Amino acid sequence: MITNNKSRKIRTDHIFRMTDDTGILHHSNCGVPDVTKGYTTVDNARALIMAVKLFDQTHTKRVESLIYKYVSFLSNAQNEDGTFRNSMGHDHEFLEEKGLEECFGRCLQALCCTFSDDNMPQGIKKTVWDLIEKALPHCLKMKSSRAIAYVILGLKYLRQEQTNGYISKLAALLVDHYVHYNEGEWHWFEDRLTCCNASLPWALLTAFKVTKESRYLKVGLESLAFLESKTFTENYFKPIGMKGLLYNGNDVTQYDEQTLEASETTSMYIEAFLLTNNKDFIDKAKTCFYWYLGKNSKSHTLMDAETGGCHDGIEYGRLNPDQGAESIISFWLAYLEINKYIKSEG
Repeated sequence: MITNNKSRKIRTDHIFRMTDDTGILHHSNCGVPDVTKGYTTVDNARALIMAVKLFDQTHTKRVESLIYKYVSFLSNAQNEDGTFRNSMGHDHEFLEEKGLEECFGRCLQALCCTFSDDNMPQGIKKTVWDLIEKALPHCLKMKSSRAIAYVILGLKYLRQEQTNGYISKLAALLVDHYVHYNEGEWHWFEDRLTCCNASLPWALLTAFKVTKESRYLKVGLESLAFLESKTFTENYFKPIGMKGLLYNGNDVTQYDEQTLEASETTSMYIEAFLLTNNKDFIDKAKTCFYWYLGKNSKSHTLMDAETGGCHDGIEYGRLNPDQGAESIISFWLAYLEINKYIKSEG
C-alpha cells in the first residue's frame, strides 16, 4: 500500500491476490481470481514492468518476490529460438507453439526495462539479459505496427551498441505504415483505430528521443493529435471502444472502453511532455489517468475499494464487474508514471 499526495491509499492487495507461484492469473470473477482461465505471457510481461517500477518506489521484499515470479514466467514462455508462447492453461501447459508478434514486443519491452533498472538484483539482470540476447535477432522481423512499437519501447532502455541501430530501422517502418494510410483528414498508421492505439505515437516520440531524426517527432505529434481528436471530449478521456473506428467514417464505438487504453495514452502524453515541455500534454496525461477515478463517460470510479482491484472497463450501462490482470496492471502502470506530476499539484 502506498499513499498519494491527497492521502488516498492505493492498495496493492489485488496484485498479490492475482499472483500465484506461477505468475499473474489472467481473469477474475468480480475480484475473485479465476484459475480456470489460466495465464498469458502478455499479462506477465506487463506485470513485470509494473513490479519493477513499484519496487523502485517501495524497495520491499514482497514486491521483489513478484519480479522473480514474472521473470520466471517469461523465461518459461521463451522458445529456444527466442520467440515467446502466450497462452497457458490452468494445467500450466502452453496452448500454442508461438504467440503473436505483439506478445514478442511486450516481452522484449518488459525484459529491457528490467535489465536497465539499477535496483534489480544481479541474478535477475543476468537472467533477463540471456532472454534478451535470444530475442534480439527477431526484432527486425516484426510486421505488426504494435509489435514494432513495443520493440522500440523496449530497445530504448539499452545502449546503442546493444540495439544495432534497430530503433531507427523499426521507426522507419512505422513511418512507412503512416505514409501509406495518411490521406485527407485521416492521419494514422492503419485504416482503422482499434486497440492499443497510443503505443504507435508513443513509440515514434521515443524513437526521436533516441535517434534525433525529426521525421519521427513530426509523425509522432501528428498522429497523437489525430488520436486526441477521436478520444477527448471537452471534459474527459473517452477511449475507442473494442470494435474500433473504421476509416470509412463510422462512429466511435460508444462503450467497451478498456483500461489498457487509459494507461498507454497516459504514457504517450508524458513522453510528449518530456520532449516538448508543453504543459498541455501533462494535463492530458492527468485526464487520462483520472478516467480510472471517475472522470469518464459514466462518472464512476473503476477502482474497487473493497478488493483493491480495477474493473475491466466500461460497458453499455455498467462497469464490467470482473477485475482481471490487464486492468489492475494498467491502473498501476499509469499511477506509477503520473503520480510525481500529481504530487507537484500540492
